[in-house]
Amino acid sequence: MVLQSLILLFFVSCVLGIATSLLLPETAIARQIFWVGSAASLLVCAIGVAGLVNGAGFSFHLWTLPELGPLTLTLDYLSSLFLLVSGLIYLATSIFSRRYLERYAGHFSLRMFGVVYYALWASVAIILLAGDVVLFLIGWEVMSILAYLLVNFQARDYENRGAGYLMLGMSEAGFLAVTLAFLILGSSAGGLGFASLRAGGLMAGGLRWAVFLLSFAGFGVKAGLFPFNRWMRDVYAVAPANACALLSGVLLNLGIYGIVRVNTDLLPVRSTAPGLIVLAIGTISALVGILYANRETDLKTMLAESSTENMGIVAAALGAGMVFVAAHAPLLAGIAFIASLYHMMNHAVYKALLFHGAGAVDTTMGTRDMDRLGGLIKVQPWISGFFLVGVLAISALPPFNGFVSEWLTLQTLLQSATLQSAGVKVVFALCGALLALTAALAVTCFVKVYAMTFLGISRSNGTVASGRVNRSMRVAMGFLAVICLTLGLLPTYTIAVLDRPVSRLVQVPVTSALVPPFFSARARPGLLPPAFVAEFHDLGAQVGSRLLPGPGLVVLHRGGTANPVVFAMSTTYSAFVLLLLLAVAFGLVYGWAMRRTTRVRRAVWAGGLRTLLPELTYTATGFSNPVRVTFDAIFNPTEVEDTSETVAQHFRMAIRRVFEESHILDRVFYDPIHRIVRKVALGLARMHHGRLNAYVAYVLLCLLAVLLLGRYL
Repeated sequence: MVLQSLILLFFVSCVLGIATSLLLPETAIARQIFWVGSAASLLVCAIGVAGLVNGAGFSFHLWTLPELGPLTLTLDYLSSLFLLVSGLIYLATSIFSRRYLERYAGHFSLRMFGVVYYALWASVAIILLAGDVVLFLIGWEVMSILAYLLVNFQARDYENRGAGYLMLGMSEAGFLAVTLAFLILGSSAGGLGFASLRAGGLMAGGLRWAVFLLSFAGFGVKAGLFPFNRWMRDVYAVAPANACALLSGVLLNLGIYGIVRVNTDLLPVRSTAPGLIVLAIGTISALVGILYANRETDLKTMLAESSTENMGIVAAALGAGMVFVAAHAPLLAGIAFIASLYHMMNHAVYKALLFHGAGAVDTTMGTRDMDRLGGLIKVQPWISGFFLVGVLAISALPPFNGFVSEWLTLQTLLQSATLQSAGVKVVFALCGALLALTAALAVTCFVKVYAMTFLGISRSNGTVASGRVNRSMRVAMGFLAVICLTLGLLPTYTIAVLDRPVSRLVQVPVTSALVPPFFSARARPGLLPPAFVAEFHDLGAQVGSRLLPGPGLVVLHRGGTANPVVFAMSTTYSAFVLLLLLAVAFGLVYGWAMRRTTRVRRAVWAGGLRTLLPELTYTATGFSNPVRVTFDAIFNPTEVEDTSETVAQHFRMAIRRVFEESHILDRVFYDPIHRIVRKVALGLARMHHGRLNAYVAYVLLCLLAVLLLGRYL
């Protein structure tokens, strides 16, 4: 009854938000989203926590549709996790929107934004609570349309409309693929409820492949996986920053939820090939995404490409888990699934933080171009500090949350030594190496982002801060920054939460294999040898046993006889040691060395210049040029203009070369399809010649084809 009441209150809050958005004056919409949106988000967080604590079993019947069956709301561990993550992102975005939306007042319809904001929130909850195919597809279609309307908030601009149409078109194509996958899946079951689909999962190999390929492609569009992410860079560039936070922190996760729900829950894979496909696509998405993120100088476009990278890492870990499931290694599969869901959650938090930061920068500076920004740390210290937390987290640096999930993903790929197939091991090794390269490129990318945006001096005389960011925007970013640090410092507790949905997918508990009970005097029988535990106790693994509940603060997995490799990590202890070293260094420098030296202040030498001009400083384009040169074959720039200025037609003053880059997605995937479709269309156009006899022949041929199909099918 408690869960049912919370769900009812949430939908009432959404209806209230829609009604008040229509009735209140435009100037009050932002304040209303702050209060009502935050209340609705807290209710969803409560639903997610209650579902994770109390377990599965909640089911609520709505009504029955003729020929389609009952529509039901259900809540299990998997949907509870995604609801909790979505609630946290929506809560932070509602707080951030309090002042951010004021910039649009009088220019665009905030009433429309408020209506779409709450309707989208309700559709997301319906998708995650749906217990049958019909309700799921209804929620998915409504969500796709509302996401288009949210992106099209500034519809008067042609660029915005084009990006929105592209996203809507690709979303509809994905929706058709998902619908067909569910129809095939439901054809062998006794009903369209998820419980019926789960029980009737006996299906021929060809149909299983069809369900996998259709569902992975359809949900991959929403998740932004290569090659279905063509819409992302255009949409994120034109959408408001708070909408980008929702797109990246909530809607992309729905694609991952769909892939997990269909291919690990309703119809688990039986062969390694589907898992290898997901692993390979995820790895390619991660590498291509971070390469193009390094190239970008616009903050939001760069973060959009980075979302492709992070979703690729999530998919890669998920694919590894699917391979381990098919190889009958449920424990390793569970570890891979935990790494995937951990990174999904981490990405949602720090990417929402970074998009909020990009919105704050755009609000105060009037630009998102990193070539023109710089020195913001002097005028926006709070925003700079919170943005730095997001940069460290997305760069996978300890002790922040991104480090834990990426480290766990790479360690999971190393466990492929336990597999029998040499070909599968080679694929795992190649994907692991490419993901390691991706991690290094991510550090390069976000060093550029922070250095060019917040450090140094402004690279444009016309870019002047207009004032400090409002408190509500700082609170929203601070809230997400605290979550980033918490998820990084307490990985053992996070893994225990993630184990609840994962253990239902692999049918074995995973926490005991990743978080050994170092806080207890004796190890569980058969889990770890007593001598092994004693060695880790001597190293300090039991530190904190009297202060903290739970089994310990060390993430550790000890392989079997085939692969007795041990990987262990503790961001909690690492953070403590790091703080201790910093305190000692600070004490030595300021408490001892500085007292024994004479300090003299002089003007900074700048190569003989009295003042360092913005034009002479390093730009984001220059910083990323080594990456452009190294991966020139992927970027494939084409020179479209070469001009030079001369003195007396002999001495060159300036040389300007303009290059045009064709995205690898367009070159490899979409341009060939476009050429084929265009040729087919031109061929069909030749049929419109006005000859009546030919038209009659077309009709007879079509009739004959239909009769033959009816005869032999």
